[in-house]
Amino acid sequence: MAKARPRKGRPINGVVLLNKPEGMSSNHALQRVKRLYNAQKAGHTGALDPLATGLLPICLGEATKFSQYLLDADKAYRVHALLGVRTSTSDSEGEVVATAEVGVNEMQVRSEVQRFIGTQQQSPSIYSALKHEGRPLYYYARKGIEVPRKTRTITFYEIEFISLQNNVLELQVSCSKGTYIRTLIDDLGQALGCGAHVIRLHRNSVAGLDSRQMLNLEQLEALQQENALDDVLQSVDCLLQALPVQQISAAEARDMLHGQAITNRCDSVFEVGQQCRMECLRQDGQQQFIGIGILKDDGLFWPKRVVALQYAGFTLAELI
Repeated sequence: MAKARPRKGRPINGVVLLNKPEGMSSNHALQRVKRLYNAQKAGHTGALDPLATGLLPICLGEATKFSQYLLDADKAYRVHALLGVRTSTSDSEGEVVATAEVGVNEMQVRSEVQRFIGTQQQSPSIYSALKHEGRPLYYYARKGIEVPRKTRTITFYEIEFISLQNNVLELQVSCSKGTYIRTLIDDLGQALGCGAHVIRLHRNSVAGLDSRQMLNLEQLEALQQENALDDVLQSVDCLLQALPVQQISAAEARDMLHGQAITNRCDSVFEVGQQCRMECLRQDGQQQFIGIGILKDDGLFWPKRVVALQYAGFTLAELI
């Protein structure tokens, strides 16, 4: 029996809060970070358009197991839109399809954006990366082929007016997963009667992660030269701050790491189907993240996703 090839790179675990540059795809940014860290495994938590900048959490090693939780998380964006011009892609990369005089003021914009607050159905842009029959929608758009687009349920929690100068509108938008800001701006432009498209888009929040800790590629390259890259890694469970914590014992940690369920000792706190972060106190006094448990109708917490034993030097012997 042939031996499995050893993986290239380091078994490094954690999350890099990358400030993605404009004009770069999320996958290209991911590969740059992976190479800088010489990581065995890496993934991101939801793509940003090449036009967009801002917070792109890059997961390394064990953190990739939990990236889905940020795909499903709420997000926030600072968007600049040019009023009076509508484009084929609803952003500055598309062709101009209509122009109009802009006769709106701040009061009108403030009134109109409030109509978008709440839960609604939104159709993705034909230039999005969502797939139809195995191909991204933009593949069909570039060939002039019309294909059906499924609407999705999204929520705008807040749309804050920032400024309106020289027909450039600036908004801060808080929304649910799967929301297309380009579509919001196009719809808003239509509602204002003048059209609009995105000229700048910056993601400044994902699931409450602190964007002040973001680093750009140039900063990461400088840290690599100083052998200090690992110092800026966030913990694996930083992706899961929205989940409640369940403290467990060493014996329970061993059980969960072997796929076994443990007793729920807080019946009044957790509901069936609820997920939580499982943490155990290590011998050195530090809290050790074990993984995610889910409470099932048998009254037990079952492991949904757990870390590898060797994560951060963690071994079963430390729990005995």
